[in-house]
Amino acid sequence: MDWSSTLKGYKVYLRLERSLSPNSIEAYLRDVKKIIEFYETHGMRIGPTEVSIEHLKGLVKWTSELGMQAVSQARMISGLRSYFHYLILENIVQNDPTEQLDAPRLGRKLPDTLDILDIDRLIEAIDLSKPEGERNRAIIETLYSCGLRVSECVNLKISDLHLKAGFVKVVGKGNKERIVPAGSVVKKRLEEYISKSRVHVQVKANDADIVFLNRRGGRLSRVMVFIMIKELAQRIGLNKRISPHTFRHSFATSLVEGGADLRAVQEMLGHESITTTEIYTHLDREYLRQVVVDFHPRS
Repeated sequence: MDWSSTLKGYKVYLRLERSLSPNSIEAYLRDVKKIIEFYETHGMRIGPTEVSIEHLKGLVKWTSELGMQAVSQARMISGLRSYFHYLILENIVQNDPTEQLDAPRLGRKLPDTLDILDIDRLIEAIDLSKPEGERNRAIIETLYSCGLRVSECVNLKISDLHLKAGFVKVVGKGNKERIVPAGSVVKKRLEEYISKSRVHVQVKANDADIVFLNRRGGRLSRVMVFIMIKELAQRIGLNKRISPHTFRHSFATSLVEGGADLRAVQEMLGHESITTTEIYTHLDREYLRQVVVDFHPRS
């Protein structure tokens, strides 16, 4: 069995069984192609059934010498594990050589979060006299109040807004749907934007059901949301590196620090594994110190 034929089957597996997006599938295929490149560079004629732990260790060393960062190596190893898992499912190999391979240790770098005062300042900096003002305010409220990814926000549909019932249906990674509660503030901002601003935009036929539109009546790009947020941060002199994901991170952090159940937060964020959600459980040292001061009998 050669690399080409297994990669074709693996691609079908990722698309049909894992329900991954085209971009994610390409990323997984690139991970596997790294070891093929390693073999070709070193003049080794090795097929997928002959891969050993020694080869994999050599791959990690080789990519490190080429300047690949630890986070990229960890991603590559994760992709190779997925590939060999597929080969075992198909009975192409009997043993997984990646089981003995240790991924590089990664430091957990936590992104900046925004408190409610920061978010209010950003919203107050929006010029509501401009046509896009109501839209931008609704976008920020949606990112923060519902914890959406930027891709989920720009692809949000009017038919998925169930504001009277108090929730929004979100289509996340792998076309997986989840239900996110919509509070009174985000409900108000969305209703104001749709009824006051969006009605004056000449909507393109293909984007008639899309909530957030650009001036030409088409859906917003992810880049436009990034730019809008960076401009607002500069306008108020916010000394933090923020992006649309900062609002998602702030959403989860606020819930966890407020005592929300981690499983509930996992569900609202659309994480497959609770391990992914655990990054949002960080609490700063001052907060922890204050908890001890307030509640410990010996404090």
